[in-house]
Formats: sequence, C-alpha cells, structure tokens
Amino acid sequence: MTVPKHFFHTILAVFLVLGAVPSAQAQGPFDIVVRVNERIITQYELEQRALFLKALGTAGNLTQESTDRLIDERLYLDAAERLGISVEDEAINQGMIEFAGRAKLEPEEFIQAMAEEGIDVQTFRDFVASGILWREVVGTLFGQRGRVSEAEVDRALSLSSQTGGVRVLLGEIVLPADTPENQERAAVISAEIQKITSTKVFSEAATAVSVSQSAPNGGQLDWLSLADLPPAFRPLLLTLAPGEITDPIEIPNALLFFQMRAIQETAAPIPTALAVEYARLYLPGGRAPNVVKQAMSLRYTADSCDDLYGLYPNSTEEQLEIISQAQSDVPSDIAVELAKLDEGEVSANLTRNYGQTLVVLMLCGRTAEIVEDETRNALRTRLINERVTSYADAYLAELRATALIREP
Repeated sequence: MTVPKHFFHTILAVFLVLGAVPSAQAQGPFDIVVRVNERIITQYELEQRALFLKALGTAGNLTQESTDRLIDERLYLDAAERLGISVEDEAINQGMIEFAGRAKLEPEEFIQAMAEEGIDVQTFRDFVASGILWREVVGTLFGQRGRVSEAEVDRALSLSSQTGGVRVLLGEIVLPADTPENQERAAVISAEIQKITSTKVFSEAATAVSVSQSAPNGGQLDWLSLADLPPAFRPLLLTLAPGEITDPIEIPNALLFFQMRAIQETAAPIPTALAVEYARLYLPGGRAPNVVKQAMSLRYTADSCDDLYGLYPNSTEEQLEIISQAQSDVPSDIAVELAKLDEGEVSANLTRNYGQTLVVLMLCGRTAEIVEDETRNALRTRLINERVTSYADAYLAELRATALIREP
C-alpha cells in the first residue's frame, strides 16, 4: 500500500501534541530545522518547499529562499492568530484553482505535475493557504490606510504629460503687517529693502527682519517651479534680472519681497500644476514661540495630511480642513507658502485674526496636467496595492525583528 506523503504531516502533529517524538527524529524527515517563536519548520517541509520553488522556476539558493519563506509563513500564522483570522477550506480550494490556472492547467493536472517532481499536494495547499492568510491579515490591518485620493490618482496620471518649463531661485523677506504698529514699521523697512542691490545684503536683511521660516537661512529658498507660484506673481518674477527685487507684494497680514537669485529654462520634466491639495490648521496664539514650535513639530509627528485629524481629533472644520483647489483659486499668500513645500512638509509663516491665529499649512500634493493613458480604476487599484504592500513589508520586518527565530 502506498502511503500519501501528507500522512506524515498528520503523524508529526500527533507526535508533537503528545510529546512523543521518535528518538530517531534527528535523522528523519521530522527533524526540526528552525523554530519560529513556538512554531517549527521540519526538514521535510524545507525539502518540499525547495522542490516546489524549483518547479516554479525560482532561481538562486533554494534552501535559503525556502527557509526564509517558511519563517515568514510562521509569522503570518502568529499574526493571524492574534487577530482571530482563519482561512476556510473553500477559499483555499479556490486559491489552488486560480494558481493552477496561471499555468493554464486544471488543479488535478497541476497536482499531478507536481507529484511527478516529488512534491506532495499538501505542500501546494500550504503554500496557497499561507498567501491567502497573509492577505487577510494585511487587509484587516492596513485596508483603510490604503485609501487613495482622487488627487493622487490625478498626479499619477499626469506623469506622462509633464513638459519643460521655468524654475526660479529666489530670496524672500516677509514683514508682519497685522497691526497698525507693524504696518507702520513695515512701510519704513520696505523703503530700505527696495534700495538693496546685492544678494548678500538682501540675505542679511532677511535674517534681521523677516518672519519667514527661511529667515535663519538668509531668506534663501530652493529652486521653485514657476507653475507652482500664484499666477499673478509669474509675470513679476519673469521680468526680474538676477539681483533685482520685486515691489512690496501685499498679502494678508504681511508684506512680501522676492529677490531673483537665478532663473532657468529647462527641458527637464516639470509638471504644470493645475490644482493643489493642502491641509490648513488654525492654532490660537499667533507667532508665540510655543505655538510655532507646536506647529513645526508636525514635520515629525504627521506623515500625511490625514494624520492631522488624528493629532487634532476634536477640531472643527473651521479649525482644520483639507482643501483641494485649482492653482489659480488658492489665496496668494497660501500659494506662495505651498510653492515652497514638498508633499508632507509644513509651513507656519502665516497668521490671521490680526496676528492672533497661526496658520499651519501642510502640502498634501499637486495635480498636474492629466493625460489618461491608464484607466483611473486600474491605476487606483495599483496605487492602493503599492501602498498596502509597503505597510505589509514594514509590518513583516517588525514581526521578524521581534520574533525568536533559532535553530535547535
């Protein structure tokens, strides 16, 4: 009588439960090669997985690859057990059908082909079941975090339509004008700023009088795409030669000056921003040091605009709002601040309510000109999968780092 190979899996389980592992186990197929927390991997499972990977055309060190995958699968089981997740037989059977279908075979044909290579059907079944189980774990933990906004889909669609453009290297000075006293002071300083003819003196002035975040750096900004700045500012900047300064630009509660440090036309892809998505948070206290410090700490505590809702759970829509607007509709002072930011970065330069309220901005993303080379639904699915996969990989790395993995 021929004994099915999966019979050994059942016998091993019985021995382990009863604590009666045969004395010759070190020489047999049930030799334990790795322990992962309270779970084991046997020599038989390792050999079977290596044969299975070889049959699938996997290259490289199959023993090491098999060991790594089996360790991961034990960690999948631990995670699933903590979450109370299990996989029904029906789902596993359907998964086996789909897997065999990739080779254009019926399940019975695939199983027969594996048997000819010395591979037990239980090895195939375990492989499929582990994949399904992990997807359930990942979906439970990260499904909601995989949400993709329409703006993100738009930005991804826009990649193939980016064209050359103009970028500028600017210096800035921002003078507060939120009270009558500050307005009078700004008028006096403004007259002096307009006399400046060198970048060195402009930088010194920025350090001395500007309230912008760039002040400690002499007001110097990184390269900005002209398309990201307010439309009304573009002709002003295009007429400046290096070293020249704009007339004072009135923005809410402040006067703004730009100095042209350099301008560059480029054929490199620079997206033409048509819309922008940003978070706007109001904090009472204006520019008080502790309020500004709280705002700037968001650079480290919030990875995305959505994270702000978790950090300020009781805020009203008036206090915290994520806004999507056409570039041309963004208020000029906000547009200037957003132009300086990369996705996820924070600005705390602006105020409202006569300087009593600090305006904190976080850039969620920009939407460029859209050419739909890929359907929105297909692209959205791909973006969701990529995001969830990144979360899953990080979680698995954490499980590995905290697991007790050892050889007997």
